[in-house]
This record gives sequence, C-alpha cells and structure tokens, in this order.
Amino acid sequence: MPEEDACIQDTKELMRAEAMIIPAKIAGAESGDLYCIRMQNAALIREHAMHLYLQVGSLRFHKNYKDLEYVKLIHKELDEFRLLFLDWVNSFDTSNHIWDDWGLFNLPGSIPPNEIDRFEEDDFDIDDFFDKED
Repeated sequence: MPEEDACIQDTKELMRAEAMIIPAKIAGAESGDLYCIRMQNAALIREHAMHLYLQVGSLRFHKNYKDLEYVKLIHKELDEFRLLFLDWVNSFDTSNHIWDDWGLFNLPGSIPPNEIDRFEEDDFDIDDFFDKED
C-alpha cells in the first residue's frame, strides 16, 4: 500500500484493527460454553468481519491504490470465513444457556425466569455458607 497516501494508510490501520479483534473474539467464544456468551462473541465477530469487508472494498475507490486483485482475494477469504462461521455458530450448544436480560441471545420459545425467583440483595445470608457448629 502506498506509504505516501495518508488515507490508504488510515484504511490499512482500520483493517488491521478489525482483523486483530476477530481471533480474540473467537478465543473468547471458545473459552466458555455458555450459549449467550458464545453468541455475543459471534455477533462481534460478524460486525468486525463486515467492517473489514467494507474497508477492503473501499480501497477500490482510492486513486493511488492499484492492486485490485488484493481486494478480490480478501473478499474471497472473508466469504469463505463466513461459511465456516455459519457452521461454527450452528454448532453452539443451545442447551447450555442462561437467560439474557438484554434479550438478544435468548433462544426462541424460551421463558424468562420468574421475577419472584430472581436474586435479591436481601436474600443473601453469609451464615448460609458456614456450619452452624462453627
């Protein structure tokens, strides 16, 4: 990429940042097995991959950028990644989930926990964790 073109260099840095976030979010999704955590990371991966796709495509509109084969290559790789991503997300264990209070990653048909059963600060008693004989 031309070093003298500040706009192209800025685009390169944005592309690098997006590309670096994706493997970190994959690791985050794989480090735990809760469905909502995995889906949250998957949503962020999708967002950053889409940004990367657009940033690479924007190189076509820079007058100083001539290597259009690079744009095609990265788009092709991102399209292949998207197919792998779909298979990966479909492999998430939906039986291992907790209720998402924000509502984004609840399973279709799942029922919210009863508000009465929810934890209240007054429900905590430190003595519950010690033997009565101690």
